[in-house]
Amino acid sequence: MDTSNKLLTEHNTSVIVLDFINALNTENFDLARQQLQDDMTFKGVMGERKGADVYIEDMKKMKFKYKVKKVFLDHEDVCLWYDIDMGQKTIFACGWYHLEDEKIKSFQVIFDPRPIL
Repeated sequence: MDTSNKLLTEHNTSVIVLDFINALNTENFDLARQQLQDDMTFKGVMGERKGADVYIEDMKKMKFKYKVKKVFLDHEDVCLWYDIDMGQKTIFACGWYHLEDEKIKSFQVIFDPRPIL
C-alpha cells in the first residue's frame, strides 16, 4: 500500500470509530448502529456480544459516555485510550476496533474491573 492510500485508510477508520463513539455519547443509537457490521463482535472484561443489534440494545440501557484521551491508527485498526463514564464510576480503558468494508467488524475493551466489582 502506498503512503497516500495508507493515510486515507487510517483517516477513514479513525473517522468511523470516532463517529461511533460520538454517536454513543449523544445517544444517537441509530447513527452508532450504522458504523457497525451486522455480525460484529464485542469482547470486554465483563462479557461478550455478538451482533450489532444486540450490542446497540445493551448500549441503550447502559448509556456509557466516553472521553477519548488518545487515538492510535494502523491501517484498518484503531486503538483508543479513553475514560468511560459508567454512571457511578469512571473507568480508564483501552478499546481496539477492527474495521472491514468501512464499518466496525469487531472490538475489544480492556480495563481494570476492580472499581466496579
